[in-house]
Amino acid sequence: MSEYDVVIIGAGVIGLSTAYHIKSRHPASRVLVVDKFNAAGQGSTAKSMSAFRCLFSSKVNYLLSDSSVDFYTYVQNCLGVDLKLTFVGYLWLLSEKEYGEMRPILKGLAANNLKYEEYEVEVLAKKLYLNARLAGDEEAEVLGLNDVYKGVFIPKAGIVDADSVAKFYEEEFLRLGGEIRYGVKVEGFIVEPCKPLGIPGEPFFWQEARVSGVKTSVGVINAKKTVLAAGAWIPQLLDAVGIECFIKPKKRQVFAVEAKKLELKRLLYTEGFNPVGCMPFTILPRPRVLIRPFPTESVFWLSYADDFPRAFRLEEDPQPEKNFYEYGIYQVLVKYFPQFRDCHPYSAFAGLYEINTLDGHPVVFEENDLIVVGGASGSGIMKADAIGRIAAALYDGEEYAVLYGGRKFKVSDLSIRERHVERENLQI
Repeated sequence: MSEYDVVIIGAGVIGLSTAYHIKSRHPASRVLVVDKFNAAGQGSTAKSMSAFRCLFSSKVNYLLSDSSVDFYTYVQNCLGVDLKLTFVGYLWLLSEKEYGEMRPILKGLAANNLKYEEYEVEVLAKKLYLNARLAGDEEAEVLGLNDVYKGVFIPKAGIVDADSVAKFYEEEFLRLGGEIRYGVKVEGFIVEPCKPLGIPGEPFFWQEARVSGVKTSVGVINAKKTVLAAGAWIPQLLDAVGIECFIKPKKRQVFAVEAKKLELKRLLYTEGFNPVGCMPFTILPRPRVLIRPFPTESVFWLSYADDFPRAFRLEEDPQPEKNFYEYGIYQVLVKYFPQFRDCHPYSAFAGLYEINTLDGHPVVFEENDLIVVGGASGSGIMKADAIGRIAAALYDGEEYAVLYGGRKFKVSDLSIRERHVERENLQI
């Protein structure tokens, strides 16, 4: 089999963005994407809540998401590709303590032109029929819930269709002459000496070695460079060759509730926050249950990103847990929004976050002709374009990547050895 210039493992949104940006820079190069699923974006991308925001505690995560959202907006508004990108906004409902923690973050981001609005609790209670005062509620006290003190609304945030974003990158990559093979499972890397001597058993520990391709379910694929962008499956492949990436998989669950009752319809189609005339993507006070509006389907998506004692576990087919909704999300949700009382999901799904346990930022680094791209920690779609551009710059050996809009980013800041980021404190 002939050698490819680069083989990319993973046809999720990050893998396809990386493939597109590398191929855009090198039209004549042979670039191949392989994925064990049978279509684009069928792993963690398909199990995403498909939302985006630019509010992060870290300036790096803000830059990655802000430039990516600007690119998606350009794709939809100027190229005419419907990504179902809708600026419904994000509404953070905050306790008094959380508001105090959020204020310096907001001031810092305001200096970078992030616009936000603050809402007094009385206004929110009236607009959303929100139960903001939980004092005296014994159940709420047992659950450790706090009163809503204020709301912070971020207009540059909203919802998008993950499948449409993945397909955009897929189609553009193929249009440029890239190749994709679906239904191909990568079983491991081919490791060879940089200067082979023809000795059986090479490479030995005293030889400089490199990754020269992949072993797959359909045979060997040789490549000058290999890019690993397989999401939650990244550490499984890296462990076999002794490379640390600080990425671990953790299950996340989403439950869909129909807005059948009049009270829920009224909540879903709340006006005054956005041009769509629907409720914003809403984050409750800690423990931060998430409410994602789906106005075109008259549905709410509900989720919660639980940490301790949720195991780091790679699941090939993660399944939602009925009790997680009934005894977890539901109990918190109805305290703030009584409209959901006696409402149960008609469907649910589960996926995997690829969590970077170091600091909540993506990792993009190269070792032995293997480029690793991942660890977006639950915000892959909203950062995918920037991550793809950074990976393409690393592929070309450049010190800086140019993100959409002309902003520069130092590639090594997302590496392991020369990492230069602050810890992200607003993961949800």
